[in-house]
Amino acid sequence: MGTSKNHSTKENLQVVYEDNHLIVINKRPGDIVQGDKTGDMPLSEVVKEYIAEKYNKPGAVYLGVVHRLDRPTSGIVLFAKTSKALTRLNKLFAKRETQKIYWALVKNAPPKTEDTLIHFLKRNPKQNKSYAHIKEVPESKKAILHYKLIQKLDNYYLLEIELETGRHHQIRSQLSSIGCPIKGDLKYGFDRSNPDGSIHLHARKLILVHPVQKEEFTFEAPTPTDVLWDVCK
Repeated sequence: MGTSKNHSTKENLQVVYEDNHLIVINKRPGDIVQGDKTGDMPLSEVVKEYIAEKYNKPGAVYLGVVHRLDRPTSGIVLFAKTSKALTRLNKLFAKRETQKIYWALVKNAPPKTEDTLIHFLKRNPKQNKSYAHIKEVPESKKAILHYKLIQKLDNYYLLEIELETGRHHQIRSQLSSIGCPIKGDLKYGFDRSNPDGSIHLHARKLILVHPVQKEEFTFEAPTPTDVLWDVCK
């Protein structure tokens, strides 16, 4: 996955917000959220190391994984620091009582400046890929997102996406199906990969009611430092 600057460590961790109950991280594109077959150190372990060092905690650090982002994607990842917070956050996500806003850079202009996309996604585990169908097919799951064009760059279009459902590779698959694969996303039809293995998909904002304080919080993550992202407003 390219150079080490593309991975978070306890020294360079980008903490967006932290309190006694939760910690919000701006994930780098090379990070995996939870351990997988690659054996690479997951972001969850990096965050545990960071907490152990920052608070001088002996013994095991509790950290609950609430949701995930694909490895090549950057942006907001929320972790729970207590089991009580994890239980409550899991309920919020399960009931879709959170608002998730993404930014994506695509090469082709979308068919409309804003639209709601509804597909039925069928996952192929062998390929680790989801296929978007217009009509329901066996073992498919309904996927809904809303997009709008928010900026036109010289060669790319910046889309803002709000997810209504959270399916495997949902944004990547749905945008590809309308002829707008995300920059760098070879798996979903872009013509070349990004040198660092990233794709230009960024979890920009997460809005939810705090599991303990019961107030609405908005977390926003800056885009990665990169020539294209830097010109996005």
